[in-house]
Amino acid sequence: MRSLIDFGYTWPWTHGHLIVLGAATALLVLAWWRRWHWLPKMVFGVVAVWAIAAFLVVQTVFRYNDLPTIPTPAFLSSGAARALDLGAGSGRSTIMVLLERPKTTVVALDDFSATYIRDHGPEKLKANLRAAGVEGRAEVVSADMRKLPFENATFDALVSTYAIDHLPPGDIPGALAEAARVVRPGGEFLLEVMYPDAWMKFAYGPVMMHGANAGRIRARWPSMLEAAGFRVVEQGTAPATFYVRAVRR
Repeated sequence: MRSLIDFGYTWPWTHGHLIVLGAATALLVLAWWRRWHWLPKMVFGVVAVWAIAAFLVVQTVFRYNDLPTIPTPAFLSSGAARALDLGAGSGRSTIMVLLERPKTTVVALDDFSATYIRDHGPEKLKANLRAAGVEGRAEVVSADMRKLPFENATFDALVSTYAIDHLPPGDIPGALAEAARVVRPGGEFLLEVMYPDAWMKFAYGPVMMHGANAGRIRARWPSMLEAAGFRVVEQGTAPATFYVRAVRR
């Protein structure tokens, strides 16, 4: 059934480098046919080789439409828990947690506004949960992470992957404060954000990171979590990812 999982990341995300490859190859052929100077031929050739390599990075390292893995074994290692996925999208992080932590239940929350996910909506998320065989331990809620529809200390744990960092910068502290409100004292929060490591820089350059600085990201997110009421206990990196594991004070 897992073969039926469709996270719906659209073609420009998964195959966009092929557009660059096609354009560079066409220009290279034109340059040879018209006997242009060697310099543009070399430039077009280099761009074509980069596009192929970057496409392979996207397919084998980033794998947008495949299941991810929890970046740290310490998250929810103690056993059963009720978790909230903030910005669940089409279910990648929800399914990740449910498969790797079989005693956990997850509330998958999203406002379903992402335009880069094909047919984004609650039904796609529910279909993916069914395909993964975990629908019995999941609940889908349509809501805004900046104003969560839950009572204080409702959850044992939180997870959020590549979602909170997509909010307008001025909204992020409020979203983290809401996260702190709905998790019990001592509850964990695994936060993953996009990170401009060598993989990301090679595949996209400044296109996706909007000039983000790696050192600033490593300093900013732990600081904001601490300000929201969490205590940072672990941080690290995975391909294109900076993660922080924190505990509610």
